[in-house]
Amino acid sequence: MRLLASLNRLQLRLAKAWQERAIALKAASFGIIGIFNTLVDFSVFLLARELFRSPLFFGTFDRIADACQCGAASKLALIPANVLAWSVAVSGSYVLNSLITFSVESGRQLRLKAFGSFVASGIAGLIANTTTVYVLSYFISEIAAKVCAIAASFAVNFSLSHFVVFRTRQPRIETSTE
Repeated sequence: MRLLASLNRLQLRLAKAWQERAIALKAASFGIIGIFNTLVDFSVFLLARELFRSPLFFGTFDRIADACQCGAASKLALIPANVLAWSVAVSGSYVLNSLITFSVESGRQLRLKAFGSFVASGIAGLIANTTTVYVLSYFISEIAAKVCAIAASFAVNFSLSHFVVFRTRQPRIETSTE
């Protein structure tokens, strides 16, 4: 019963947002900020990929690859490189989206709790992103795989940001127990 009520509220919020076209404007703003964060993500990814493939780290990935039989060491190095790039980009994304895209919902305030929620919801995007870049790197170039990964995580991240992290909260109605 509780799930049905939650789904009904979500449906009503979607219908209202669609009528007001707020989703389209927010998606555009989220996308523009996303372009900037994509440049940050790509830059950090490329630097970290080279770092993790350097002699300093490569032996570790080679041993892991041998032990787990889970892929080539050079491909395994993509995982921490991607996680590091995502971590840097998600921090910038939170700040910019709090101040611009979801400014009404956030009150243009940066809050540790909201950042935690943003990061927690972004983990779903990180999983989508990392899985996509790793799997597709076996079929297409790593750069193309990263582009596909960014597209996959955009869809996940915007949906969770809009409907979970920065959703408009209804004021609580105090009921008297007299």
